[in-house]
Amino acid sequence: VEPSFLADYPIVSAYYEEWSFKPESLFGLQASADLSDGLSVTAQIVARGANEWKAEFEWAYVTYEINENWTVQAGKKRLPLFYYSDFYDVGYAYTWMRPPADNYTWQIFNYNGLNLLYSTEIGDWSLNTNIYAGTEDDNDNKLLGDYFFGGVETREIWKDILGGVVNLSKDWFEVRLTAMQYTNERYIDGERTYWGDADHRDGKFYGAAFNFDFDNWFILTELSRLDLDDTFDTSMITFGYRINDFTPFLAYSQFEQDSDDGENHNTQSAGLRWDFHPSAAFKVQYDKVEDNSYNLAVAGDSDSITFGIDLVF
Repeated sequence: VEPSFLADYPIVSAYYEEWSFKPESLFGLQASADLSDGLSVTAQIVARGANEWKAEFEWAYVTYEINENWTVQAGKKRLPLFYYSDFYDVGYAYTWMRPPADNYTWQIFNYNGLNLLYSTEIGDWSLNTNIYAGTEDDNDNKLLGDYFFGGVETREIWKDILGGVVNLSKDWFEVRLTAMQYTNERYIDGERTYWGDADHRDGKFYGAAFNFDFDNWFILTELSRLDLDDTFDTSMITFGYRINDFTPFLAYSQFEQDSDDGENHNTQSAGLRWDFHPSAAFKVQYDKVEDNSYNLAVAGDSDSITFGIDLVF
């Protein structure tokens, strides 16, 4: 793979030595229809520069509010592995230019299935939970095909997905815990992949986020572990300070595979968000990537600077 700055792993937004507007530019539309009596439908269409501006449905699901606490949903949704998964594409919702890539790295980020939501108040605490189940079949996984298997078409299947999320918050503190299990199958250039004698493997994912917000200061943290053939650990931490419409920040993220010849990289970031309009934010971010992988270098070392504007309407 040509040395590059891989800004976004699941979408594969990659920059090279020349300036480019294309890799992370996107346009999205979300529509919801209230069908009354607690029933509604939601759809989200996104066109990305990294995908040649091909418009695709990222979300398409039906929601039924059973009562004030319980809600059930069915259809295509974002796989809720991380704190920012649900609004990953809405850059205006977070401080950075993009969620830290070493932490937000897995090749599957949507699923088709069912989920059950529960929300309530426990004293001064807000509790939100989500239990979900489903599957995802990506016929041409760009991350695996382009960066790990030499440009060969790769079909990635995650089936028997079963997971849960618990989010608890109060005043300046918030904690989010998540766990998921799934079965992985894969086809490379049409040929089924075998891991030893098995044509599948089981994975277990665990994650936690702890966020602190003290008026102007805030600290964002997140870490995860995937137990598959090896153990894969990711983490990130961000420090930020709000000065009127300006928010400077520092961030660090890393990916570590528990193997002598595995994947290992980290990113040091510094940036500034400027909320120059009620519905728009200008951002600038510097990223220094160190790719310390022994045999499985993903994109190599890089230094990059990114400018962008995030809009909501």
